[in-house]
Amino acid sequence: MAFWLFKSEPGAWSWDDQKAKGEAGQEWDGVRNYQARNNMRLMKIGDRGYFYHSVDEKRIVGIVEVCALAHHDSTTEDERWECVDIKAVCDVPDPVTLADVKAEPKLEKMALVANTRLSVQPVTAGEWAIVCRMGGLDPKKI
Repeated sequence: MAFWLFKSEPGAWSWDDQKAKGEAGQEWDGVRNYQARNNMRLMKIGDRGYFYHSVDEKRIVGIVEVCALAHHDSTTEDERWECVDIKAVCDVPDPVTLADVKAEPKLEKMALVANTRLSVQPVTAGEWAIVCRMGGLDPKKI
């Protein structure tokens, strides 16, 4: 299993919106960045990710799972753009802020710190475990 981080502006698509989609999940559409698109092309069914509220909140608020492989993004006719579908798994009991991540020396190379503008980014297994624990989750149980 691989791990990822998905950024969303809560005013456009919030964690509550994602949870409301239930088991069906939702396309992670609207991404118009080649690196982010390429990350989604690497994803497999069952990969886990952090749901990150960007802009004002800047915090990890939930855990999601990839439930459909990369496919054409239905919000555009341009065939270059693809997306995966994700579904909510659980809340992060203690949301982890960007400041929290930056304050943890073991996370200094995390893409969230090094490439703050990338909307879909990889997370290493080590980073996943650290951030899960920071958020009050057992990484082996999610």
